[in-house]
Amino acid sequence: MRALVLAEHGSLENLRVVEDHPKPTASEGHVVIRVRASSFNYHDVFTVRGMPGIKVPLPVVIGLDMAGEIDEVGTGVSGWSKGDRVLVNPLNKRRGLLGEMMDGGMAEYCLVAAEQLIRMPNGVSFEDAASLPVAYGTAHRMLVTHNTVKAGDRVLVLGASGGVGTGCVLLAKLAGAEVIACAGGEDKMQRLRDLGADHVINYKEVDFSKWAIEKFGKPQRRTYEGGVDVVVNFTGGDTWAPSLKCLKRGGKLLVCGATAGHDPKEDLRYVWSFELQIIGSNSFYDDNLADLMQLIAEGKIKPVVDKILPLDQAIEGLRLIEQREVMGKVVITP
Repeated sequence: MRALVLAEHGSLENLRVVEDHPKPTASEGHVVIRVRASSFNYHDVFTVRGMPGIKVPLPVVIGLDMAGEIDEVGTGVSGWSKGDRVLVNPLNKRRGLLGEMMDGGMAEYCLVAAEQLIRMPNGVSFEDAASLPVAYGTAHRMLVTHNTVKAGDRVLVLGASGGVGTGCVLLAKLAGAEVIACAGGEDKMQRLRDLGADHVINYKEVDFSKWAIEKFGKPQRRTYEGGVDVVVNFTGGDTWAPSLKCLKRGGKLLVCGATAGHDPKEDLRYVWSFELQIIGSNSFYDDNLADLMQLIAEGKIKPVVDKILPLDQAIEGLRLIEQREVMGKVVITP
């Protein structure tokens, strides 16, 4: 079968689209998926480069997120039949992540455990479903499962043009929040306006924290005036302390990653003086993905997909992710 294979860690030049990768066969408790769509995440870039402490069994087919049809059902699997439309949770509870610890979704076929399957509702496309797990699933758990955003809240989203970021913008607007979206470049800013963001900041030109204080007032320690209610920060690095400074008393700082650095400068004075809540969110679960697909089926959200490319152009698709040249997701149709 055709597949996007990583032979050794390094740059994207180490990836190859091959024609003769072995097609999997169904084993006990597993099914073979005919992959119809698979989407990239920045995690795939890290997999290619190699991550300290994580030993990836190479060669490996990369790609965490995928949706497709069941092609073959293994022994001991009940409740599933050939032809069923499914979204795959990329976490195999015994072996780890697809596309990292075992072959992933950037191929025509993929072997997955039956417990990883989530049935797709009618009206949800393979491309939309494949956009969900890592990015939108994380956003849903962070905002909805943890009940961190409510109607009327001012929610500032850093990195708003990426997969997690666009998911946060959509879900915060759905909750009735006033959304401040931070991105770099006029094109991305306009697309965020089109997505429903109430305010858009070019973080390359404007200090987002100072902007929020000038716009909404300086946070007060004795009242709940000024500042924003929620900051979504999965960048870390030098954005961490400014995020604390623009939060109102009792405000929430939501974190699910640290793309700009995991060991930022901290200022604990803001945490206790303004009684701030720092809320971590790790990964996602089946209920997050099922809820998101239902929202799509009901027409309440539409995942932001920048490009849909064939497998032959998958390496270029991942380059666009690596260079942050896209808005939302890049989907591959093997």
